[in-house]
This record gives sequence, C-alpha cells and structure tokens, in this order.
Amino acid sequence: MKNETVVQKIWNLCHILRGDGISYHQYVSELTYLLFLKIAEENGVERLLPPNYRWTDLVRHPKEGLLGFYQEMLTHLGTAAKSDVIRAIYAFPTTVFSHSENLYAVVDGIAKIAWQDVSGDRFGEIYEGLIEKSSQDVRSGAGQYFTPRALVNSLVRVSKPDLGELIQDPAVGSGGFLITADRYLRSRHSAKAYRDKPPIYQGVEIEKNTRRICLMNMFLNGLNAEIVHGDALTEDGHGLAAASLVLANPPFGSKAGSRRALRAEITYRNTNKQLAFLQHIYLTLCDGGRAAVVLPDNVLFEDGVGRSVRQDLMATCRLHTILRLPKGIFSGAGVKTNVLFFAKKAGLATDDVWFYDLRSNMPTFNKTHPLLDKHFDDFERVYGNDPMGTSPREEEGDDGRWRKLSRAQIAERNDNLNWLWMRDESDDSDDVKQDPGDILVAIIGHLRAALGELDALNTEIEGEGENLEVNLD
Repeated sequence: MKNETVVQKIWNLCHILRGDGISYHQYVSELTYLLFLKIAEENGVERLLPPNYRWTDLVRHPKEGLLGFYQEMLTHLGTAAKSDVIRAIYAFPTTVFSHSENLYAVVDGIAKIAWQDVSGDRFGEIYEGLIEKSSQDVRSGAGQYFTPRALVNSLVRVSKPDLGELIQDPAVGSGGFLITADRYLRSRHSAKAYRDKPPIYQGVEIEKNTRRICLMNMFLNGLNAEIVHGDALTEDGHGLAAASLVLANPPFGSKAGSRRALRAEITYRNTNKQLAFLQHIYLTLCDGGRAAVVLPDNVLFEDGVGRSVRQDLMATCRLHTILRLPKGIFSGAGVKTNVLFFAKKAGLATDDVWFYDLRSNMPTFNKTHPLLDKHFDDFERVYGNDPMGTSPREEEGDDGRWRKLSRAQIAERNDNLNWLWMRDESDDSDDVKQDPGDILVAIIGHLRAALGELDALNTEIEGEGENLEVNLD
C-alpha cells in the first residue's frame, strides 16, 4: 500500500470529529496517541508498554465506557511505560474526544487499514504526511509553522550535515529539519559509519502538544534526539550545547504578553521574536559552525534594535548568503520571508553578502501550486558545494537573480539588507523597483521598531512595578 493511500485513509477519519469542532492540528495531536499504540503493535515496540494498556486492549473494549478507559490508558502510559520517550509522548495527556462513539469509529477505522503492507521504515513517512496535511488547515494557523518540505530539503542539501555534528533547531516544531538532516546523512553513509560516529540532535519546542508530535515523529523516524519542552530564548535554552549546524524557522510574531525574561546574553531586546531568535542562533554556534535560518523581511530592514542585531551578526559571523523566498509558501501567515546563511569562525567577519532573488517574477505558491524541489535547483547551483559559502561565485547582473553587496556597500545602505534590484513583472507583483517603495518600507520599519521598543520598555516597567509591590508587602 502506498504511503499516500494510508495517509488519506487515516485523514478521512478526521471527518468524524468535524462536528465536534476539532481542528486538523488537534486531530494530528490525538493521532499521536492512537497511532503510536497501533504502530507499536506492528513493529515490536509493544514490549515497552504496560500490559492491559496496548492497542489490542483498546480495540477489544466495548463501545460503552471506551472513552473512560482511553483516558485512563493515556494517563497510565504517561507514568508506567518503560521508555522515557514513550512516557514523554503521553505526558500530561488531554484528549479531544468527548464521546465514546466517535473514539470507537476512529479506532475501528485505524484497525481496518492493511498495516501488514506497510514496512517499518515507512511509518515515519506516513506520520509526516499527516503533519503536512494538518498544515493546510488555514483556520488553525498551523500552516505558518510548517516549513515547506521542498525548502527544508534545499537548506539541508546546501548545509551538508555531517556525521558526529551537533545539529540543532531552537524552534523545532514537528521536527522536519532534524529528520531531513538525518535522512540526508543516512543516504550518504553506511549504517556502520553512522553507528560509529552518530550525529547529535537537539531541539526546543514551547508548545506541549507540538512537542508531543515532534517526539512521535523522531521516534518513528529512528532519531535519538533531545527535544526540550520550553522556550529557547529564556533560561530553558541554557542546556543547549554549542551547535555545529543550526537549521531553523523561528515562529513569526512578537513576544508581547510573556513575562519570562530573555537570557542575559541576548543583548539587543524588543518584542520581535525573530530578532531574539537570530541572536540566540549566532551566539549558540560553535567555532566553525554554520546556520540557515528562515526569517521575515522586517529582520532585514528594521531600524533600532533590528539594525544593531544585523551589525552584531555581521561582526560576529560571516553572513554570506540571503535567499529571498517566494510569496505564499507559509499558509495564512501573510508574510514575506528569506533565508539567512552564515558561518562562525574566530576572527572572521562579513565581507560580501550574496543575494538570490527567488521572489521576483515568480508565482505565488499555494496548495494548488506547491513549492517543489526543482524550484531551488538554480539557487543550489550558484550557492556551490561548500556549505560555509566559500565556493567560487559570479554575479548575474541587473537582470539576474544572483548578485552581491560588499560590507562597505551594506554600510552605505545603513545596514539595510532588504535589497531589491529586479523589476517584478509578475501579475500579482506588489514589489516595485522604485525609490518611493524603498522609502515606504523604511518608514514602516522605523515605526515598527519604535513601537516594539516602547512595548518592551513598558513590559520592563510593569515588571519592576510588580517587584516593588511585592517588596513593599
């Protein structure tokens, strides 16, 4: 049975829960519980589960009282399973089912799938297919957190993970970057070489159910990964080791509303999460490490803290490549994005920054017009074979997609990295190569930076007031 067929059969069961107002993302989180039990039966992992709390026990239970047994089962698995990973998957469980009838229908549907036709190495691919489907649910907002697989594949190919490296994602989500890096390594090295010098994987995920999905994804794909439940920007990130390679797509938006303090080493502060994550990433790289990070346009041009962060990045690391991504690749997010590639080496700072424009004169990608691996072929060609970005490169001129700015030229632009040189003649163009447009972008950046810094200052003042009130009492 093809993976797509299995995924679709499982996905069709979601319609059973639509009447209860369950989102696709919630459904995939619930499937983590159910599919683990079924797959454990198929691949021999069931021995790690306590007796009387396994897939067969769930299937054989009468419809009446099934939901109560299921809730008891989840709690027991979270405390009594023999594996740390399994206990973590079932830790603090909550179920979206509110009726035994719906639960019975989903369990029965999963049981009727011809699992004997699915080989053990394909379970992970099936689960990833379900995660990808959940990203298409615009209502849940999950799409803005799902990095398109074609983009993930390309970033891994040019970054070239190696055996023995510590590979990290501080906003790991469902674990796509780490899993793709591992597949890249396994496809290029023998099983013995992998065992003798295994990679080390670390990730951080703040949302409990997303971490659960990530743990399941890692388990099914055979990764021995440390997935921290917390916020990498706070003291939760202190346990992370210096990374050889960071691959990340930090969440969009601001940190407004959080009262948890940023780590002291994150020097430049406002409410912009992306600027904080960028600092975290270049600070956590080891000497000789490299990173590929997906970030929105505003990181390239915001003044104030934004400019300070870009200056620090270019002084601390060699920012060598910026890939300008097409519109529409993050479902429902409504933001334009880029990938920043940089390397860290003692005494090495930024000299030339190369830009590849994959946005101008490109279609808006969406569900009916998906982003594919082939769309990155030319970028990977000009990027070159060296993951540190030192391969020989040649500019393509004003009409080409591949150009560079020297560090001196960037300084003349007030360290604004939002460089537009191609005239976008696509039908849905909203970028123009005109000075008024550049001016408007800069004004918006200034205003956003000022508002963000005022918000951050207000948060600090409120925090100080709370502390003073406690002391007075």
